[in-house]
Amino acid sequence: MQTRPRVTYPTTTAVDFVIVGSGAAGGVIAKELSSHGHSVVVMEQGPRLDPSQFEHDEFKYHFRNGIANPAPTAWRKTDKDEAKVGDGLLLYARLVGGSSVHFTANFWRLHEKDFMERSLLGGVPGADLQDWPITYAELEPYYTKVDWEVGVSGTPGPFDPPRSRPYPLPPMPVKSSGVLFERGARKLGLHPQSSPMAILSKPFNGRNACQHCGYCMEYGCEFGAKSSSLASMIPVAEATGKCEIRPNSYVRKVELDARGRATGVTYFDAQKKEHHQRAKAVILCANGAETPRLLFNSASSRFPDGLANSSGMVGKNLMFNGGAAAMGVFEHPLNEYKSIQCTRLSHDFYDSDPKRGFYGGGGMDARFQQYPIQFALGALPADAPTWGSAYKKMLADSFSRSMTVAGHTTSLPVPTNNITLDPKAKDDWGIPALRVTYKDHPDDLKISQFLLDRQMEILEAAGAQKKWVAYPAIEQQFTAHLLGTCRMGKDPKTSVVDIDHRTHDVENLFICDGSSMVTSGRGQPTMTIMALAFRAGDRIAGLAKRGEI
Repeated sequence: MQTRPRVTYPTTTAVDFVIVGSGAAGGVIAKELSSHGHSVVVMEQGPRLDPSQFEHDEFKYHFRNGIANPAPTAWRKTDKDEAKVGDGLLLYARLVGGSSVHFTANFWRLHEKDFMERSLLGGVPGADLQDWPITYAELEPYYTKVDWEVGVSGTPGPFDPPRSRPYPLPPMPVKSSGVLFERGARKLGLHPQSSPMAILSKPFNGRNACQHCGYCMEYGCEFGAKSSSLASMIPVAEATGKCEIRPNSYVRKVELDARGRATGVTYFDAQKKEHHQRAKAVILCANGAETPRLLFNSASSRFPDGLANSSGMVGKNLMFNGGAAAMGVFEHPLNEYKSIQCTRLSHDFYDSDPKRGFYGGGGMDARFQQYPIQFALGALPADAPTWGSAYKKMLADSFSRSMTVAGHTTSLPVPTNNITLDPKAKDDWGIPALRVTYKDHPDDLKISQFLLDRQMEILEAAGAQKKWVAYPAIEQQFTAHLLGTCRMGKDPKTSVVDIDHRTHDVENLFICDGSSMVTSGRGQPTMTIMALAFRAGDRIAGLAKRGEI
């Protein structure tokens, strides 16, 4: 195990900040606040793994939820349906570093239009589309801070928004899928570009460059090349001597005093023994599902409908991001299982275009999507053999010669799509489980199908010998993106947090994670979540310095 500087705070002493969650947002905010001299305790419900403990075990990690969320989650499409545990899956990691440990590391910024789509497009029937209370220009310095402090490899593309500084690292080497995608896209008059990735193409800030092992999506990086909060932010926070990372600490409630101020959190340790960590302020960075769940589980006589929920907006407007995917088989081996997931993308259809007749936009990328077991059991063409020697031959011939073109699309904020507590299901600690109510807006399905049609065209133009729809544009029952459930806004009646990420109802309770996002972007939210976290850390530190918390 690596040697780490450590500080331990007693639960009876109020630290300046307790942060719930150590992922993309929590790790960044911990680094920012501890670097400003504040005492910080980060509560993480999962264990702390050393990078040497990460494994290349597809069965364990994909099929047995090796580092992902094993908690019961009840699903339904509408509030008229019965919610059933197991009808859907929320994929997020439970360990120090959170889902930034196992994410694919696609790192798109939002564009300027993303922040003001309501003003540009007007309302969308059946949705609560709103402008952000901040602009791209306000967030751009923090996007750049992510690039240079976390470590991002890339080069600007033709549709990228303005940036104040170049990428710190050159783009990752192009893969076979990238070459073929670029060939097909250019034949169709499109404008492919390098994929910006939160993976190091060269050594950076004392960390190793990518070793091209091929295990990125759903796996931790044993080399430290993937720019997770575990690799890039938490070591810096701990080095200040002001930040304690407390793993296996499952927060069940935010506590309030008689004045309605947060006093800390109650949590279970690894032995399920209950403790209370005192704090002068609390910051929730648990993700777009667990954060509203914690607020609901922190209900009190002051907040009977959930903590910080006087607006009734906690848990509402859940967004997943949409998308569909096509696969193709080519003449020669592509060996896509080597190196990172994707190296080329297209943002030609990023913007929502009224001429299409529906809301939505997105990006496409060429990628390696399925590890061997998933490929053998998964999205094969309809006429593929399913048993015997012909099946074995097809797998041997096709696995190394196939690639995926995936779409990543908008997801509209629909008030009836929400996170609540299930009245029946409970987790292993006896705490009410998540209940997900989610049905894609019709426009979400239309933009997914629109891009899927383009994906098939690209494969055809690239010379695929055979192509097929691997993941159709259908109702989603799986996501790794959990957005919008505690949205940011200036009006306390229609939002949960203000532009400082302070909850409107509790002056020393803050929220910053995917739940803060007002719109979904185009399918790669982690870059924006980290930028919001850098901004939130900056602003919260400023509030503390002025004595305004």
